[in-house]
Amino acid sequence: MSDAQTFPAIPTRILLPIDFSPSSQAALEMAADLAEHFRAELYLVNVIPMFPTTTIPDLIPEGEFLREAREFAESHLAKCRAALTSRGVKSKSSVEVGNDVAGNIMEVIEREHADLVVISTHGISGWHPLIFGSIAEKIVKLAQCPLLLLRSAKPDTAVQTVSGRASEWW
Repeated sequence: MSDAQTFPAIPTRILLPIDFSPSSQAALEMAADLAEHFRAELYLVNVIPMFPTTTIPDLIPEGEFLREAREFAESHLAKCRAALTSRGVKSKSSVEVGNDVAGNIMEVIEREHADLVVISTHGISGWHPLIFGSIAEKIVKLAQCPLLLLRSAKPDTAVQTVSGRASEWW
């Protein structure tokens, strides 16, 4: 018999990593619809990336950066949770801080016993995936629970090839 964890066919706790980008807002709508349909709790997690001190300019003290980022995240999470409550969806949220965004998300998945993860393909990381890889890709590879990956809309910067297909760096 396998040691693999089994998950119920109907989710009871849905986890949504959210960075407040348009694609993660769309994922929030989908996750809220699923939570409403299945009467599941929706857990929102925002991860503030901690930068090595050698990359933070001396003009932005680390403590101030973290405080402002946490206030921003908590404010936006409160608005999301209020909207969810008005729809009758139970929710919880947390703000995490760490060097490994995907690792932080994985810790929350395990800690909160998520039985479904909803994640969008592109957030606010910009050039970050070129250097470090996609956070969504890492979650897809590492998550042991079912996962719904939502493809983001194509950016306006998509290049058209001779065949007419859009070609992006991602």
